[in-house]
Amino acid sequence: MTTEITRVAIDPFGADIPAETARLRELGSVVPVDLPGGIPAWAPTGFASLRALMLDPRVSKDPRLHWSLFDEAKARPEWSWILGWVDVVNMLNTYGPDHTRLRKLVSPSFTHKRTEAMRAQVEEITADLLAGLDAAAAAAPGEPVDVKARYAQPLPMRLICELFGVPEHLREAAVRMMDDIFDTSDPSPERAAAVQEQIGAVLPALIAYKSENPGNDMATELIRVRDEEGGRLTDDELFYTFLLVIGAGFETTVNLIGNAIVTLLNHPDQLAAVRAGEVGWEAVIEEVLRVHPSIASLPLRYAVSDITIDGVTIRAGDAIVTTFAAAGNDPAQYGPDAAEFDIHRGADEHLSFGIGVHRCVGAPLARMEALTALPALFDRFPDIRLAVSADQLEQVPSFVALGWQRVPVLLHGR
Repeated sequence: MTTEITRVAIDPFGADIPAETARLRELGSVVPVDLPGGIPAWAPTGFASLRALMLDPRVSKDPRLHWSLFDEAKARPEWSWILGWVDVVNMLNTYGPDHTRLRKLVSPSFTHKRTEAMRAQVEEITADLLAGLDAAAAAAPGEPVDVKARYAQPLPMRLICELFGVPEHLREAAVRMMDDIFDTSDPSPERAAAVQEQIGAVLPALIAYKSENPGNDMATELIRVRDEEGGRLTDDELFYTFLLVIGAGFETTVNLIGNAIVTLLNHPDQLAAVRAGEVGWEAVIEEVLRVHPSIASLPLRYAVSDITIDGVTIRAGDAIVTTFAAAGNDPAQYGPDAAEFDIHRGADEHLSFGIGVHRCVGAPLARMEALTALPALFDRFPDIRLAVSADQLEQVPSFVALGWQRVPVLLHGR
């Protein structure tokens, strides 16, 4: 990558991701950017360019094999924050046969049959959380309730912890760990070290607990594979697969549910239409995923060889950001009103769960959780409304995640 290229610095706080995406799109379909700390990368700014790169076999997710700056990243303190995303060994950051092997270990837990088997559990957790919201509203009538903290967050957290076997005494620490990993607002070496310290405390404690207390859960099965099936899973792969499944199964669904609640409350006419049965809840979920994807930009992928898109050449070894928010809001794909939420649009071909060999294995589970949680919430509280204006909501401090720090609502509309 040449130093003559003028790069655009990405906002580490993710304060206004849609506006930033629109500015980048004006510069071209693939734009050179600097990630926090000055890490150079390429950012696709539209649906077609991102889709082409995600499906291109010349694009890898393994930095050890294909990122020309991987050794530099490990040597430069100001880049150390990225190592928590890329210097891990799981199916998210592997290539070819290694990716296939690791994906096959996780995929059986997320089949359609296994997902359907969890539906009753999701409904039970949802009912319990709704009762808690009722109690909170009754205890403080007219006071705002944070529906993210009391509903959108605990539903996927409880489900993934039960699916994976995370014991009660480690759940709060696991939630804090994931929140801190997704917070990209401070790329300092001190912050990166603190995050790594959390990971190094929570995951070994979980592995040790599940080794001593096996159960009918995913963690136990992965430990068994490591211990009994030779080279199918190394210690590092076990460690980082734990991190991936907990993070992907929790954080992304929290934002999906939270984003859907806020978006529907900001579009009461569309909420009324879906509640009247004029449009299915499935359409709501897909449109939220398109316009407000839980993951805005995921670091990183790498060019295995030179790749030219629309006259721009990404050199072998260059890093690429997977820009889901840019693809979902692309006017060239969805029309001039692409940034607008419209449940009648029917744009379910979005890329927000990925495409190709790295498509998210947990997508059916996330959809099922949202399709359970959303109608149940609005049926229980038909007069629910935001307790603050839309411009008072604060984005989580991240260019990776797209969601709200808090979602204060009045459950009975008073």
